[in-house]
Amino acid sequence: MILKFGDSGNSLGLGSLCTMVLSLFAGERQQHPVTHTPALPPSYPLAVRNPYLSTWMPSDLVQNLPSAEPQFWAGQSVGWSVIARVDGQAYSLMSVKEPGDEIRPAVVRDAEYTATHSIFNLTAGSVTFTLDFFSPISPSNYLRQSLPFSYLTVTVSEAVANEIQVYSSIDGRWTGVSQDTVPSVHQAGDTVIHSLAVKGATTYAENADMATWGQAIFASRPTASSELSSGSGERLADRSQFVRNGRLAGNNEPWVSEGVVSLSHDLGTVTGELSVNFGVGYVREEAIDYLGRAYTGYYRAEYPQTFQAVSYFLDDYPDALRESQKLDLKMAGKAKEAAGRKYADIVTLSARQAYGGIDLTIPNDSLDTENVLAFIKELSSNGNLNTVDVIMPAFPIYYILDPDYIRLLLEPMMRYLAAGRWRLPYTIHDMGSHYPRAIGHDDQQAEPMPIEECGNLLVLALAYVRATGDTNWTDQYTNLLRGYADYLIDNGVNIENQLSSNDAAGPLANETNLAIKAAVGIKAFGELTGLAEYSQIGEERADLFFRQGLGTDEKKTHFVLEYPEKPLSWKIPYNLYPDVLLNLSTFPEAAYEMNNDFFSSVRSEYGVVLDHRQDWAKSDWNIWLAATLDTKTRDEFVDDLWAYMTNGKHNWPFSDRYVATSAHGNDPGVPILCRARPTVGGHFALMALQGPRSLKEALSVSTLEDAKHNGDQHVLGSQGEEL
Repeated sequence: MILKFGDSGNSLGLGSLCTMVLSLFAGERQQHPVTHTPALPPSYPLAVRNPYLSTWMPSDLVQNLPSAEPQFWAGQSVGWSVIARVDGQAYSLMSVKEPGDEIRPAVVRDAEYTATHSIFNLTAGSVTFTLDFFSPISPSNYLRQSLPFSYLTVTVSEAVANEIQVYSSIDGRWTGVSQDTVPSVHQAGDTVIHSLAVKGATTYAENADMATWGQAIFASRPTASSELSSGSGERLADRSQFVRNGRLAGNNEPWVSEGVVSLSHDLGTVTGELSVNFGVGYVREEAIDYLGRAYTGYYRAEYPQTFQAVSYFLDDYPDALRESQKLDLKMAGKAKEAAGRKYADIVTLSARQAYGGIDLTIPNDSLDTENVLAFIKELSSNGNLNTVDVIMPAFPIYYILDPDYIRLLLEPMMRYLAAGRWRLPYTIHDMGSHYPRAIGHDDQQAEPMPIEECGNLLVLALAYVRATGDTNWTDQYTNLLRGYADYLIDNGVNIENQLSSNDAAGPLANETNLAIKAAVGIKAFGELTGLAEYSQIGEERADLFFRQGLGTDEKKTHFVLEYPEKPLSWKIPYNLYPDVLLNLSTFPEAAYEMNNDFFSSVRSEYGVVLDHRQDWAKSDWNIWLAATLDTKTRDEFVDDLWAYMTNGKHNWPFSDRYVATSAHGNDPGVPILCRARPTVGGHFALMALQGPRSLKEALSVSTLEDAKHNGDQHVLGSQGEEL
């Protein structure tokens, strides 16, 4: 039988017609290939603000986003579902694992990331929905940056007089111990705030890197075009209520292991485009134990109660969004200027992760905003707190966006060192064995990295002063810093068997890259203090290792891994980067020219490995080294990192350690151990060559241009200073 439609003469066989109709009623179950813009990332950041609010969507799950569950950075799945109801028919947009017959999967069309947003477009029937996951990056605005929340904006577009409702929920897995979760709900004005907490939790306790002593937060408020309803209870029952009725009944059922808290917006009849916002977060009133004193989020000075902070966060959305759009545009543009489109793809994916390991805090008892400290977690290795060799690789992003973070991250350690509680002659490795307890190491048992951390500290101190002009902070610690510079002088040539930052490679004696760090660190201290004798010693050490050849092979084709008499060994000499960035000229130009040819010659499938013994590379150190090379060789490093990032062979939050070559029999292009580490701030090393505060200044110019265009007489910076 042939059915004809209208007068067009087009005809369909019955089988084709049935297939078409079934396809429509199945909600277009046949998925189209998803377009990823600007590139395919390993994983999309969804809500990434601090070590305990770090939720991601692996890119290999995006094709099936309607049923895919997001993951905490360490790999645990968490429930965060989104459902849309169009003219009475429900469609899963995200994380509906068992939709049943009443819920059809939407069709994922495309995915995109910027520095601050991850965006997914889907179609549900005739309507297009956009899920925009937005985590602000606003380091100079301490209030905005410290808020432990992220936005989800659901936008309806291309609607033509459709009745639309939107539902979202989170489950107890956000607390880290779902079976012991206790829900509560609070209404502040028209804002509904759900919280989930672990009953009887111990302060500062973790479960598989998830905090268990705070509260997971899920909130929203109605718009001028929507009515808000809420509910909680067993997952399927709660969801079914929305699917049947398009709203929730406000039930607060007894909590069960499969429980959720949920919010829904009834948008009524929609023609064109409408948006609704949800806020998700994790609050810890006592956020950090700093030497026995509780520190809390900076935002609590202004908004001490969670409901106040959540209300402000939702109020702040328009301003935060405008700022993010400028940051996204300027960061991508400045990155392209620095090293091209692929480099822009790398740094824009790295940005949220670089800040997503940090808590910005003040004392919990006094809420004194003059006593701000930042704490950073060594994610995915051992969880150390304010590790100096985590701050070091990450610092290029702080250098260009807000160099005060160098001081904020070092200050907890500097106070501890100045108090004399660390009695060894070299810098301490970290401020605590595991986040969030910044209690130091009074037993003197921190991981020993003497040359590494002394050199790091001296370079970071100079970088801070060069970027800010603030000598007051370093002046108070001059005697302390001098002791570490003297340690490098006494121990930076005949280096005992010890670890470098790459502790997975094991300890070495007389490691050339550590000797380079010592020479640059000594020179940095000389420049910091104006003590010319230190600058001279730093240059003499460079002369010893390069011109006199102690640290090179005989023909000066490359720096060796160890000296002396290891001519065939090599390691990437990334410790040269601060010498270039800070214009120290410790090493001569010939030392850099030597590296260009050599590192092109040892390139493998996914770039250059750490040293000749390894099959793995470190992305942060490779970009540091690339910043010291000529354009051709630099671009090879960028191309190789981009190829690793986009190869589709892995789905962790951007791993900075990965197999680069198949030479040892392992699969190249896959990560090793490291997930979501803030050390990807080192990817900004090429942008840092544009100058300190260069990205911040570009944003300030953008703000002024916008103000002039809009006729504003005064534009205030994020801390209130007039720009």
